[in-house]
Amino acid sequence: MRIVLTGGGTGGHIFPLVAVAQNIKEKNSQAEFLFLGPKGDLEKGIMNESQIEIRRVASGKARRYFSLLYFVDFFKFLFGIVQALWYLLWYMPDVVFSKGGHGSMPVVISAWVYQIPILTHESDSVPGMANRIIGKLSQRIAISYPRAKRYFVESKVLLTGNPIRKEISQGNKELFFKKLGLTESKPVIFVLGGSQGAQGVNEAIAKSLPELLKLAQVVHQTGKKNYKTAIHKAREVGIKEGHGGYFPFSFFELEDMKNAYASADIVISRAGANSISEIAANKKPTILIPLPSAANNHQSMNAYALAEAGGAIVLEENNLGEHMLIQNVDKILNKENFANKLVENISGFYHADAADKIADGLLGIAKLESTSPIKFND
Repeated sequence: MRIVLTGGGTGGHIFPLVAVAQNIKEKNSQAEFLFLGPKGDLEKGIMNESQIEIRRVASGKARRYFSLLYFVDFFKFLFGIVQALWYLLWYMPDVVFSKGGHGSMPVVISAWVYQIPILTHESDSVPGMANRIIGKLSQRIAISYPRAKRYFVESKVLLTGNPIRKEISQGNKELFFKKLGLTESKPVIFVLGGSQGAQGVNEAIAKSLPELLKLAQVVHQTGKKNYKTAIHKAREVGIKEGHGGYFPFSFFELEDMKNAYASADIVISRAGANSISEIAANKKPTILIPLPSAANNHQSMNAYALAEAGGAIVLEENNLGEHMLIQNVDKILNKENFANKLVENISGFYHADAADKIADGLLGIAKLESTSPIKFND
């Protein structure tokens, strides 16, 4: 059995691919995987760690503004299709699992040419243009939010939730406290900017640090590109990294990430679908700060879907002031039962069987025997 995985660019694309691959391996130990996607250190690191073979496929960047680079992107896209046609002819998989985005377009189009079955997964409440196109070429479409159903042919769609790495909710608080020297006497705030980091969030946290550290200890994933700037901003307000309860890190590998979740009393995060699913799996009170420039405003849509269900506080980056952030952190920590209500409501956004459902769908359309009935519509 051969399965091609495609997507790329962010952890929100890569981690679900790996989660489903792990599930399929448990069902069929003979399954083989090949990742086809754009060049990137994140993709390389995660796929190598999961022992999944990689082949690079070029793709043009999806731009929402005019640029002369459109012409370069167009030829990169065409070259990517040629590459994908070659790799698929050489590998000839039974099925393609696409996480969408511009990085998967050349692979999905090539698979469609060869009539290789395609299953795509849409993480967000509103699909981007790439996934709307990919959905037309796919036999099955898995979605994470009910609202996304309206953008696809209904008979192809199943609400599965977002597949996440099962280890992410199996962290060890004691190990993390010992490693960082955290104290039990103050709560822990875990600031998570996603795999790419979040400069706007970093700046808001830095401005708030003097007051924030009176309430809690802060573990801050800044993003690799933003780490130096983040610690510089913290020093400008008199806070040095590793002192006073402030612990910035450029990036967390899985082991530290799951332990950070286990240790957190509050999570402050962007509103990517993968981050939301991981927070929900760990049952943490959450403040979401959507990325203003996210394509199709999908992060705001994701965030307000949670807010409407009473599962998170949403703060807009453009209006994010020091006092507003402190006020909401204090509310979670000190208002009676407020944190418990947030946890109870966000838990509904975690679908523990998401990877299992998608794995069954892939096994089914590849015409292989599954360990449980195929849950997609026929």
